[in-house]
Amino acid sequence: MKRLRNYWHIRQQKIERKWIFPLVLVSILSLFLLFLTTYKNPDGISILSFNRSSKSIPSSVFVESKIKPIPVTSQPIPPRLAYLISGSVGDGEMLKRTLQALYHPNNQYVVHLDLESPATERLDLYKYVSNHPIFVSMGNVRMITKANLVTYRGPTMVANTLHAAAILLKEGGDWDWFINLSASDYPLVTQDDLLHTFSYLPRDLNFIDHTSNIGWKEFQRAKPIIIDPGLYLTKKTDVFWITQRRSVPTAFKLFTGSAWMALSRPFIDYCIWGWDNLPRTVLMYYTNFISSPEGYFHTVICNAQEFLNTTVNSDLHFISWDNPPKQHPHHLNLNDMSRMIDSNAPFARKFPRNDPVIDKIDSELLNKGPGMLVPGGWCAGKAENGSDPCSIVGSKSILRPGPGAKRLEKLMTSLLSNEKFRPRQCK
Repeated sequence: MKRLRNYWHIRQQKIERKWIFPLVLVSILSLFLLFLTTYKNPDGISILSFNRSSKSIPSSVFVESKIKPIPVTSQPIPPRLAYLISGSVGDGEMLKRTLQALYHPNNQYVVHLDLESPATERLDLYKYVSNHPIFVSMGNVRMITKANLVTYRGPTMVANTLHAAAILLKEGGDWDWFINLSASDYPLVTQDDLLHTFSYLPRDLNFIDHTSNIGWKEFQRAKPIIIDPGLYLTKKTDVFWITQRRSVPTAFKLFTGSAWMALSRPFIDYCIWGWDNLPRTVLMYYTNFISSPEGYFHTVICNAQEFLNTTVNSDLHFISWDNPPKQHPHHLNLNDMSRMIDSNAPFARKFPRNDPVIDKIDSELLNKGPGMLVPGGWCAGKAENGSDPCSIVGSKSILRPGPGAKRLEKLMTSLLSNEKFRPRQCK
């Protein structure tokens, strides 16, 4: 064993001596080459150019040349809106016109004509949505073909709204706010105005007119029990009244307000999924409640701790009411034009079908031609000889806000002021 150790030691020394000379030689050669590559003649040309200096290497060879720096911009990314536009018998043409006035390729849309509408009217709307070249190319307009019966006085309107919201969650991709409108609503600003202004808002805000001071509604709506035939019949009839009355619930506090709202994506997720069961519990209660669209979402959001301080107390509408308000608002006409504009609201209702005031809104506020979409930054066509500039889709991220954005900015500044926002929410 000792011999083997001595042999291994002597052998190792011989191997080390054997590699000393080549190692020294390689080191000297490396230093010489380094000198040649770093030394330049008086003309500033490296000696080791190997005559390649005349052929420059294209910069595209290197990965670094393909990396483009992300431009820094002060403009926030525009939001995406998801709309439900609903109507009943006779509303087909007006629903088309409202859809045209609200259209933007970045948004998502669900349109619905309820079951009371004749099949021919619903088929006509379906063909319009299915054959419109822009709607087809963008794939962002859907029609609920299996129509729901909506009685408005009962819970079927809430069910229809939740149905549309579920479709948009499943098929609508990414969006930030859900807005429900009817064929009697019409915008007072362009979508470029609306998207531009909403770009600067927190995406968790919920625009919902609400109050806990239900007043006379406690006796006339909360305590009576009704059954809505629209839940199980195919013909629209009035609700049934039950002789017994019920007490006001103690598990949650009742809120009421406008049936028209702009709700955030997180809150819509919560209403559909209902992970703590509150949305389902409240929905079961409002199944037997008169005018449940004026209370369901309001009661859910104001009893959910994570959402009650996200509410902005506005339905974003100009509506002309009697004082005190009656069941239905006034129909708007040309005499209301200046008041609508001065309200700074993005929407107004209630409009008679194809009233001259809508023509005036199209021409003066929306710059919309008959049967055309409202032009915006995304429209890449030319408006010559009556042609539609929105027949060609350009960049969907370009916004061209106009005077409507200034009006809407004033409204948001007021709604989000210290006097009106968070300290007074859900009271």
